[in-house]
Amino acid sequence: MHVPGVGLDLVDAGWHILNFLAPALATALLSATLAKLFWRSELRAVPWTRLCVVGTTVAAAALLGGLILTEHDGRMATYAGMITATAVSLWWCGFRPFRR
Repeated sequence: MHVPGVGLDLVDAGWHILNFLAPALATALLSATLAKLFWRSELRAVPWTRLCVVGTTVAAAALLGGLILTEHDGRMATYAGMITATAVSLWWCGFRPFRR
């Protein structure tokens, strides 16, 4: 229960953090799934979970960077940075030259 003037309790803070990270998680899950679907043979050696973890990490970092730079959550530039960071991380994990 939230009492006016007291601030967030632990449950509210947890929900705020989860809602802040939800776009990063959704973007990473969707992009990793589509990448594995469309580039099945090229990404055969790369586990889906690795694509998801790396994508979520860089997308969350982009969201945090956008929050720090713009001092607001949910800016379009931040979401564009999140999409770009996720795409670059998928490329790095699956398509970069000389990958092993």
